[in-house]
Amino acid sequence: MDREDRAEASGPVALVGSGEFLDEMVAVDAGLLAGRPARVAIVPTAASLEGAERVAWWLELGRRHYEAMGVEAVAVAVGNRAEADEPEMARRIEGVGLVYLSGGDPHHLAATLRGSRVWEAIVGAWRGGAALAGCSAGAMALTSGAPADLGPGGGRRAAGEEVDGLGLIGHLAVIPHFDLLERRRSDVVEWFARWQPVGTTLVGVEEQTALVGRGAGWRVQGNGSVWVFGAGRAQRFVDGEEVPLEPAAG
Repeated sequence: MDREDRAEASGPVALVGSGEFLDEMVAVDAGLLAGRPARVAIVPTAASLEGAERVAWWLELGRRHYEAMGVEAVAVAVGNRAEADEPEMARRIEGVGLVYLSGGDPHHLAATLRGSRVWEAIVGAWRGGAALAGCSAGAMALTSGAPADLGPGGGRRAAGEEVDGLGLIGHLAVIPHFDLLERRRSDVVEWFARWQPVGTTLVGVEEQTALVGRGAGWRVQGNGSVWVFGAGRAQRFVDGEEVPLEPAAG
């Protein structure tokens, strides 16, 4: 099976700027689940350094969100590498229609999942047709990662921890919360561009907005815009518009 065929066989991918498990994202989630099992695996790993209470908050927010949609939510509460290698955690991915990586620290998320049983199960489910979504840190981890100085003190990384992403959608580099970050830091594009891995396309995804890839290409869904940066200019795309990027990898 060549790269194009694999992309068509894999499920859709949503790179979300912000807003996971909020009412504003119901349409995006419903689209991802269309024709798939009404079962979502919530992976709150990116928030695990913030403590058990914060992880529980994300899981409960997700449970209520999906319950209101008539969808079962499965907690995959992986906080460290040992938990990411537990067979029981990996089994929780089985039979889901959507895997959702929520927000927090992208460096911790990527380092925890990389090469683990849970990550293998996630990729296997996606290649088998399940949808895959990453919001904020999740979107960065699914693509090329994030600048080392993203968070206070360089992103709260442990000594020796890698800072690159999981690279499943390796040709993209994502700036989530783009509209918010642009208001707070006028050089946000230049900041990310200095870090941006060679051979990637830099995209900014605004809050409550998703860039959704479905094998044949990418499209914007949500309240805001998606920006594509390159060749000295920025292109803006809004809800319903196709974005000229390569198909989602497979």
